[in-house]
Amino acid sequence: MQLSAKFLAELLGGEIEGDPNVMVSKPSRIEEGGEGTISFLGKDKYEHYAYETSASILLVSKEFTPRKPVSATLIRVENVYQAIAVLLEKFGQAQEGSTGIAASAVLDPTAEIGPLVSIGPGAVIEAGATIGAGSRIAAQVFVGTNVKIGDGVVLYPGVRIMKDCEIGDRCVIHPNTVIGSDGFGFTPQNDGHYQKIIHVGNVILESDVEIGANTTVDRATMGATIIREGAKLDNLVQIGHNAEIGAHTVIAAQTGIAGSTKIGRHCRIGGQVGFAGHITIADGTQVQAQSGVAQSVKTPGTYLFGTPAFAYREFIRSFIVFKKLPELYRRLTQLERAADGTAGKNQDRSSQ
Repeated sequence: MQLSAKFLAELLGGEIEGDPNVMVSKPSRIEEGGEGTISFLGKDKYEHYAYETSASILLVSKEFTPRKPVSATLIRVENVYQAIAVLLEKFGQAQEGSTGIAASAVLDPTAEIGPLVSIGPGAVIEAGATIGAGSRIAAQVFVGTNVKIGDGVVLYPGVRIMKDCEIGDRCVIHPNTVIGSDGFGFTPQNDGHYQKIIHVGNVILESDVEIGANTTVDRATMGATIIREGAKLDNLVQIGHNAEIGAHTVIAAQTGIAGSTKIGRHCRIGGQVGFAGHITIADGTQVQAQSGVAQSVKTPGTYLFGTPAFAYREFIRSFIVFKKLPELYRRLTQLERAADGTAGKNQDRSSQ
């Protein structure tokens, strides 16, 4: 796909400086560039690449003032990162491929397949499943019994959607993610063994949810595990049974959320964060990486850090003190010795 600077400027609502007819076929990183590519300058620390890049077109902010000549055609936009999102979506559409059902796909006769759906080689669609218009089911995807998949959904290779789960419109699920596996539920018995608790609930993903690779969302014991609209989950995230993730919350890699915990709307969760079960996290909460959250957070907009997590600024102050503990301990010991010496001298004087 070849796109001109003029076309891209119109698409992105930008202003052209340079040749409006220059053509590009793909995006590139600014440090790599390449003739026939479009790159972008998003942060000041990369500015020196703007004068060195061989990219044909460079996206920059409207405030950018070059200090040296730039060989690339510039497209000035209000927000570079928003423009990049639109740009990548445009180039991504060209890579989607044709619609249709591969000969090696296995579809139960009772499955309902909407118009303009693509189903790749080796995919399995079981009885009673429905797939909405324009959805793309890649190779070796498994769609279980009575699963409901909305319009415009993308399931990448190896995704497993287990029975009775529901996937909303425009959701994107990356390779090898499992939606609807059994939750971690066992009851200890008198003889020391554990009895498995059968999970009869499901998982519901509302519209515009995106989930990274190798993530697992467990089905509910009863009822539903719910990922609300617009939520974004990174790779290698674990969502326990009956948990609920609020709308437009983002969760980074290797985070684990135990069963029945409810995360609010517009929360931002760093990598490797752990949440205890059966707690509630208020809207707008932000949790720094590698924190452990063991109690409910009731105040919206709270910042947390540490294990167990507590107020972000208090943690930073405490950490500063923590790093100084060896020196503080040494000084305390010296003061104690000095105090003991002074006390000894005073005692000697009093005895004279």
